[in-house]
Amino acid sequence: MSETDPGHRDALARGPAHRRGAALNPGNRFETVRLHVLGEELDRQAVEREDDDGRLHRVPRIVFRDRTRTIINRVDRTSDVPFDWTLNPYRGCEHGCIYCFARPYHEYLGFSCGLDFETKLVAKPDAPDLLRRELASTRWRPEPIVMSAITDIYQPIEHSMRIARQCLEVLVECGQPVSTMTKSALVLRDADLWARLAAMNAGRVTVTLVTLNAELARKLEPRASSPTARLRAIRELTAAGIPVTVNVAPVIPGLTDTEMPAILEAVADAGARRAAWVLLRLPYQIKDLFLDWLQRSVHPDRARRVESLIRKAHGGRLYNATRNRHRGQGSHAEQVARMFDVFTRRYGLNRDVRPLTGAHFRRPDVSGQIHLF
Repeated sequence: MSETDPGHRDALARGPAHRRGAALNPGNRFETVRLHVLGEELDRQAVEREDDDGRLHRVPRIVFRDRTRTIINRVDRTSDVPFDWTLNPYRGCEHGCIYCFARPYHEYLGFSCGLDFETKLVAKPDAPDLLRRELASTRWRPEPIVMSAITDIYQPIEHSMRIARQCLEVLVECGQPVSTMTKSALVLRDADLWARLAAMNAGRVTVTLVTLNAELARKLEPRASSPTARLRAIRELTAAGIPVTVNVAPVIPGLTDTEMPAILEAVADAGARRAAWVLLRLPYQIKDLFLDWLQRSVHPDRARRVESLIRKAHGGRLYNATRNRHRGQGSHAEQVARMFDVFTRRYGLNRDVRPLTGAHFRRPDVSGQIHLF
């Protein structure tokens, strides 16, 4: 499959599914036998009903249970991400963000990075018990954990499964430093726990905000909270004493880059203390998913300009897996970086850079014994 042609062989038999991001289900890059389209099987599973806009094609969510034996993950030491440990209660993400860099990880499970990523989710119900056991180990040092770095812990499935909430309860009990990145106002449900962590300087929430345009957000992130809801979450978390960082990510050249000043002003007004940004990344088959989305969702002239600017920012490619993959290169990427620096200073962001601390860490007791003293 080429970088310029998404390829219709992976297209879903009935076209894009209702309120899903991907309209393709590419074959798994690790499989020697490639089934590019679920086709008739997807049609058989889909639920259809009449609506004002006509017949809707719905693809149901399927949840698989992962009986993993460990839950705290060590990040590759050669990675350029700014953290060492992660905790992921779920794999796959129903938010369906078309640009999500985590999509290719679903292929390690034998699924597609397209529609499968949004509809075939993996949950880890044993995560709270595993977490308690691992924090109790004398080998564990209370270094900060990011929960989750791969998929959002506050995606819709968390409403019913509450695995993230149970993990947070363990982390609060132990005083273990932790942060999370989310696009969901569901984080407010756990404001009591995040506030207790923040009181120990052991908790921080990062809210990801790509655009303030509600219509564009619905297309880019079909099941994530609206920009207005995310700004409300920032205000309420801040009011509860919880430090909030905003990740303006990804910045999409020619589509969302000009919103940078307005986004930074809005999040500063809402109480955010810090901000960061990341340029759009399109590793592996995300290129095909994004280009297909671009052709479906944006005016053709603008779509061509967006693709052109993405390539200019990555040395003529749609993605360049080098150390500057988060920032890109060239004049347009440099302009975005300068704009970010100017407006973070103007709105007083990034002045509070205190790291999280494990000073209050208490190793949990998993012996099952009752202590009188």
